[in-house]
Amino acid sequence: MNRLGKKANETLIEMALSADGEESNGPLCETISTSGSEVPSGSEIDKRHESKDSIFFRDGVRRIDFVLSYVDDLNKEWEKKLERRKEFESNLQKAGLELETEDKKESEDGKIYFVKIHAPWEVLITYAEVLNIKVPIRENDIPSTVENPLDCMLTPFRLPEKVMHPEPDYFTAPFSKDKQELYLINDESTFFSPSMRNRIVNYILTRCPYGTEEGKKKFGIKRLLNNGTYSAAYPLHDCQYWKKASDPNCDNERYTLYMEWARFLRFYKEQPLDLIRKYYGEKIGIYFAWLGFYTEMLFLAAVVGVICFLYGLFTMDENMSSKEICDAAIGGEIIMCPLCDRECEYWRLNTTCESSEYSHLFDNVATLFFAIFMGIWVTLFLEFWKRRQARLKYEWDLVDFEEEQQQLQLRPEYEAKCTQKKKNPVTQEMEPYLPLTSQAVRFCISGTTVLFWVSLIIASMIAVIVYRLAVYAAFASLMENTQSLQPISGLLTPQLATSVTASCLNFVIIMILNFIYERIAIWITDMEIPRTHMEYENRLTMKMFLFQFVNYYSSCFYVAFFKGKFVGYPGAYTYMFNRWRNEECDPAGCLIELTTQLTIVMAGKQIWGNIQEAIVPWICNWWGRRKARSNPENLYSRWEQDHDLQTFGALGLFYEYLEMVIQFGFITLFVASFPLAPLLALMNNILEIRVDSWKLTTQYRRPVAAKAHSIGVWQEILNGMAILSVVTNAFIVAFTSDMIPRLVYYYAYSENEESPMSGYINNSLSVFDISDFPERNKPKQNPEGFEQCRYRDYRYPPDHERKYLHTMQFWHILAAKLAFIIIMEHVVFIVKFFVAWMIPDVPADVKAKIKREKYLTQKILHEYELEKLKERLCQGDKRATEKEFIATEGRMELSRAM
Repeated sequence: MNRLGKKANETLIEMALSADGEESNGPLCETISTSGSEVPSGSEIDKRHESKDSIFFRDGVRRIDFVLSYVDDLNKEWEKKLERRKEFESNLQKAGLELETEDKKESEDGKIYFVKIHAPWEVLITYAEVLNIKVPIRENDIPSTVENPLDCMLTPFRLPEKVMHPEPDYFTAPFSKDKQELYLINDESTFFSPSMRNRIVNYILTRCPYGTEEGKKKFGIKRLLNNGTYSAAYPLHDCQYWKKASDPNCDNERYTLYMEWARFLRFYKEQPLDLIRKYYGEKIGIYFAWLGFYTEMLFLAAVVGVICFLYGLFTMDENMSSKEICDAAIGGEIIMCPLCDRECEYWRLNTTCESSEYSHLFDNVATLFFAIFMGIWVTLFLEFWKRRQARLKYEWDLVDFEEEQQQLQLRPEYEAKCTQKKKNPVTQEMEPYLPLTSQAVRFCISGTTVLFWVSLIIASMIAVIVYRLAVYAAFASLMENTQSLQPISGLLTPQLATSVTASCLNFVIIMILNFIYERIAIWITDMEIPRTHMEYENRLTMKMFLFQFVNYYSSCFYVAFFKGKFVGYPGAYTYMFNRWRNEECDPAGCLIELTTQLTIVMAGKQIWGNIQEAIVPWICNWWGRRKARSNPENLYSRWEQDHDLQTFGALGLFYEYLEMVIQFGFITLFVASFPLAPLLALMNNILEIRVDSWKLTTQYRRPVAAKAHSIGVWQEILNGMAILSVVTNAFIVAFTSDMIPRLVYYYAYSENEESPMSGYINNSLSVFDISDFPERNKPKQNPEGFEQCRYRDYRYPPDHERKYLHTMQFWHILAAKLAFIIIMEHVVFIVKFFVAWMIPDVPADVKAKIKREKYLTQKILHEYELEKLKERLCQGDKRATEKEFIATEGRMELSRAM
């Protein structure tokens, strides 16, 4: 085994402590010696026969683990940038990394320099120990789970075994330089996977110093990218995605991912999660595992939703309410009060015949069943995901992963901007901190900014409501006076036309506000200077989610819970800002309008999101590569090909999670109004998986590998939305749909035993005497001389002593609605918590495997220590006493007993 001397056994951080005692969490030290690896001279390389589509240095042996690029522009800061690069690259070499520079003359446009970075074995083993990377010690001998007899039916959906499991399963242990003989090191060049290598190099790059400016020590590749010293920093893809590399040493994992995963024609195949994790790292792997599991669970919800929709479709002809509305002898004789002041006319109820029939598709008994089902489904989804996540944690060696150790490291930006220092009470070391007064000021500015933008959303929603109120009269007049619209007037009512146009306008406003706020949220989060990476992501997540929650759902909340609830009655209507009369619901209810709103916003967001994710990067890459196509392939280097791709930033996964969580809200919070929402989400997610995989594999540079053992704060957000969804769906069924009023009429007020729902429409409409209209509300014309009109409410008629006051039926219905909400919430919550209690978070077989692996790993380590102790005794080492030998054997026996 290669061994390091005393100097190289120290990490850069340890050396930094010895070099500068005051910088405990500061940048890397500048005094590490360069690795002694032999580098062939330029004369040994025949450049004439060298293909530049390679992932190796010119010697064809040392792998390129990272690439830095820069443009040597002769501006006023040219000398400063040159000095920074020189210092930075010198410190990288002192840290043990090996560099090789490609002159700008060799680049495609003759302007870009490329610095290729290789991490030799000595650096890899040093930082594998620092980062607590787990490596194989023995092949796993735990038998695989018993095969499912239904597996044969799933064969068409399976991928080849080599693709699904590219590596054997091993018992692993954290790497230690002092125990290298313990690990299964067959080849030093391939022992650490490329994703591990680029993670180690990125760790060094983010902490390596490049000098002192304005009395402050500057460090980190991120700051050099921000100030233009370097233009890009990225690890390389291992080959072109559409063909295998000519180099036999290349694994061609990118090609395999593209052929087996990133093409849409493979949409019905399972995902190669182990290969994704190996190539991109655990953080991206866990995202695709979650997205795939969410899509699988949506299949069940979509099937049930379609069944509920078909129930509504097949029972349309049996719906008594629609029959009465469409009946010329009933609905045709009912004269409805005008829907707007002065301009609107009296109208007959049967003009809404078709819209009332379509509303039955979503407003029927199946709506209640589906709302309860989705409340239980969301619990099953979250609980089974915890089990799936626990299995992945075991399979991907994340059981003992100390995320805090990685995430609680101070952000370089925090260290750079916080000039004051104080002693850490735990480590007793000096570390930077942000004074409390500065934190308070920054939080006040941040909170005020978020409240301002949330208020802006609410203001925009009110503007859309005003639009709905203002244009309704125009649509009513237009459809009344335009002969060409008469054939579709039954389907396209003024209410529906207003709802559709307002929904489209609302969607446009949502996307504009969303585009602007994304930049604002990042800016104010940067301004807060979060201490750790975890704090930064959590703060940004909460800001973005709060904004998008209000942005996307406010219009749906308005239609579901406010529209038609505060309209007053003829002669005493309520007005917004004392000017615009509040909207009324269709005689068949507001549920069909909520369905329209939900469909437009949800489908529009999904279509726009796929355009942004797929088409925009493709156009940008095509534009950037258009010149390279005319040159021979062997002159278009691997590092230049990747340089021309888009950057998958640190927040790339954040936006993917945010998109899916917003969709999750649509299919849970308002699903009672639209049973087909899970089907739309399922179709979108099948496409989303392939779009995300395609763009990551073909359109983006390879992301730096990162570890994660869960989906993080998104799990808590999903739990919160799951609880809220029970409440919103209960209120939708009670107050937005017509189910409760129909049930109350069926059991308490129906007078026809043979057809209990006969007369419901007449019962649900109150009578108003036209002579009681004030001048402000009275229509300009009444050509047919109507004396009375009907309106949707439960009030006494004009000849009653309690004229226009609410009837007892109104209070009975209100009591029934409140009772229904309480009963439904309690039933669903009890079932949810019982299901959550019944389903353990970690499967029993995974618990057993974890215990087995821990036991065997401890046994192997103890045996290794015992063998080393025996060797020392045989060699006459006086320090290896007999008592120490006995103690080591005793520890092994104790481990076996436990």
